Amino acid sequence: MENVIGAHEARPSHIGRSIAAVAAGLVTIVVTHSAADAALHAAGVFPPLGEPMGNGLFALAAAYRFVLSVGGAYVAARLAPARPRKHALVLGVIGVVLSTLGVVARLVKGPELGPLWYPVVLVLMTLPCCFLGSALHRDVKGEKP
Repeated sequence: MENVIGAHEARPSHIGRSIAAVAAGLVTIVVTHSAADAALHAAGVFPPLGEPMGNGLFALAAAYRFVLSVGGAYVAARLAPARPRKHALVLGVIGVVLSTLGVVARLVKGPELGPLWYPVVLVLMTLPCCFLGSALHRDVKGEKP
């Protein structure tokens, strides 16, 4: 009898679906963040591109990025072929790396990119957002903790 423990994860179809699930979560986050930014610029809530924003507007951006990142992690968990939390947290690790690059860019370029606390907050909230997205998936699916 074939060893079935972990066999589902070794199949190429599952690897491809896993990559696609995480990629879909990442695309969801990038698209929704960009769309929200563009909408707020178009509505005049954010100043035109290239003009500085105040701390309050950066706090607003962090707040909607939190919610939209939870949604992106939900997408990754929902599309995962198995172990949805693991997929959402892999997305979170990618997010931490990308957000850390944002901190480095801010340190190199200086204050014209905004306050240092903003990219630091993005780094710190990424994994909790992804954990919450996977928990939301579990709750919607009706699984017990």
